[in-house]
Amino acid sequence: MHLLVISIGKLKQGPERELAERYRERFDDIGRKLGFRSLSVHEIPESRARDTATRMAEEGTAIAALIPDKSTLVTMDERGASIDSASFARHLGKARDESVSHYVFVIGGADGLSPELRRKAKLSMAFGSATWPHQMVRVMLLEQIYRAATILAGHPYHRV
Repeated sequence: MHLLVISIGKLKQGPERELAERYRERFDDIGRKLGFRSLSVHEIPESRARDTATRMAEEGTAIAALIPDKSTLVTMDERGASIDSASFARHLGKARDESVSHYVFVIGGADGLSPELRRKAKLSMAFGSATWPHQMVRVMLLEQIYRAATILAGHPYHRV
């Protein structure tokens, strides 16, 4: 199974990018042994449209163009469910075991995700009820993906 993170906005050089890349690389090391083929991140520039609806629509179109056919879509949304790490690992493990080809995570921009994308999502997740900058959400998501792999592998990284 291929994992794909699509994010509105670019991480600049600095500690956030370094940390995100560290978790992506750690996942690559353990993920292949668990049957995950890859974890890639695609950055989409923020729309420059003046009004919110147009920005969300433009960003939604750009995101949709990167989602492979027959993908399982997970949106990162402040209205989403707060699930614990073990449950998240079970979601990933189940998708892998059901031979899902692509598991796609989408992080919206400052205005959020288009309603069309939110409707297509199999799962909508939030990291608590707080609103987080997309840069931080990306780091936290990549850490949780890595943590899920360690849980599936029985690795001691995740302690209960």
